[in-house]
Amino acid sequence: MASAEYVFKADEKPAMAGSPYKPRLSPARRGIYFVVGLFLGTCTTLCNGLVASNLGVISGSIGEYTAQVSWLVAVFLAINASANLTLVKARMQFGIPLVTASIVGTYIAACVLQLLWPTLTTAVIATAINGLMCATLIALSTYYLMQALAPSAQPMALIISVGLTQIGSPVARMIPVEFLASEHWLGLHLLNLGIGMAVLGVTLAVPLPRSDRASVFSASDAVVIVLLVSSFLLFAGVLGLGRSYWWTDAPFLGWMLVAAISLLVTVVFIERRRRQPLLQLEWLGSFDLMRFVAIALLVRLSLAEQTFGSVGLLSMGGLNNDQLRVLFACVLVSMLMGIVVACLTLSPKRIPWQVMVAALFIATGAYLDSQSTSLTRAPQLYLSQCLIGFGATLFIGPALIFGFLKLFAKGPQYMITLVVLYGASQSIGSLAGSAVMGSYEFIRTQSHIASLADSTPITNPLVVARLGIGEALLSSHIADPEQRQKQGSKLLGQALQQQASVLAFNDVFRIVSVLAFGTAMYVFYLQMSAFFLSRIRREPENVND
Repeated sequence: MASAEYVFKADEKPAMAGSPYKPRLSPARRGIYFVVGLFLGTCTTLCNGLVASNLGVISGSIGEYTAQVSWLVAVFLAINASANLTLVKARMQFGIPLVTASIVGTYIAACVLQLLWPTLTTAVIATAINGLMCATLIALSTYYLMQALAPSAQPMALIISVGLTQIGSPVARMIPVEFLASEHWLGLHLLNLGIGMAVLGVTLAVPLPRSDRASVFSASDAVVIVLLVSSFLLFAGVLGLGRSYWWTDAPFLGWMLVAAISLLVTVVFIERRRRQPLLQLEWLGSFDLMRFVAIALLVRLSLAEQTFGSVGLLSMGGLNNDQLRVLFACVLVSMLMGIVVACLTLSPKRIPWQVMVAALFIATGAYLDSQSTSLTRAPQLYLSQCLIGFGATLFIGPALIFGFLKLFAKGPQYMITLVVLYGASQSIGSLAGSAVMGSYEFIRTQSHIASLADSTPITNPLVVARLGIGEALLSSHIADPEQRQKQGSKLLGQALQQQASVLAFNDVFRIVSVLAFGTAMYVFYLQMSAFFLSRIRREPENVND
């Protein structure tokens, strides 16, 4: 439908500039918009999922250490968290087509550059632009789905598009490593390039209706954007690199943290003195909003169980993505089911209950995983990981809808504040979850190693028997008795290390279970408090009547 041939009616006008009009469409056209919306939502985090799930082996292909390549995930999440500082106003001033084509086109160019010169620098550039593209695609997916859905069902567009951001990781882990790793990871680079080209082609072939424009940028906006993006990058760098370099062994991490906090304080100082700030700080400090962010952050921290815990446990057992396809296929199905259930049960009054149920699903899954042993393999985790996957998508959409309900009560000028705050709680929260859980797992591993070593002295008959078994297994390969004894002791040490790691992961799973359960109970407490307060307020009215 060409906008030049169609006269938009008053009720088809969007609530704010930068959003597309919503004309009356034929069922076929609405179906096309729905399919495009699903496609864009699926592509949102797929490129980053491909990189994050193969981070350890990608480092070798570009000649860098794994600790240095950790910058890729940190940069993606930092840019993604802060992208809407620019994107919301950019769509208002320049329109959706120009913003989309510019960002996706730049990502395609960055992928070509990385294909020709595969270095850490080009990888960081491509990843940073991918973070910007990810935020763009979330909004695009929502807009396309809104064109397809009836007005009464349009909140579902946000639930679907935000929920689809969660499936990038399981889909990426189902793609064969042989294809991605061929010719020094040429397959990975070509796939990322292909995703960018497909997104650009689809958005050009099926454009959104036009949107109104407005001049909204000011010179001081650029200062705030640069300062806040820099702060997010430094925070993400500390969280992403802290576990690799270790927090107390790398002084530069402390200086990065000081710089990040200083930049954030500077942003607050500037914004409080602007007539038209990007961030509405008085709303940002309100109790209701901070409570909303705290709950969203707690659930995101709990979801680190799936991105770090279960994958780390199975990787320690020698399994790679190719051996985990069935597991992640199950997780993918459970996530899609979570999106469907979130849509079917959506109601402003039910949102807190949806969040509470999601947290309970995550808590149950983490508790089941806490019973793992050194013999645990993917089939033993099907149920627990499906529970967590279902909880993830049941939570993330309704939580954002709750934030938008708060936004509608305040006005559209609070849009940037909400999306940046929510994006930061999810992106930086995801990075913080992996950092905290990973550090805790390392500390607990060292503790369990010491405990196991103390409880298994060399004079213990069981230890002597285990050493004898190890030496017997090596007898056909090592003739020297002394070397055989050393290798047998080494095998025992490796067994202790593996057992200590399993126990440490179980400790992580228990912490996650307690955290998620505590979040659910806190939401339940808030609901009960609101219920009883409303009854107390109604009773005097009934007495007066």
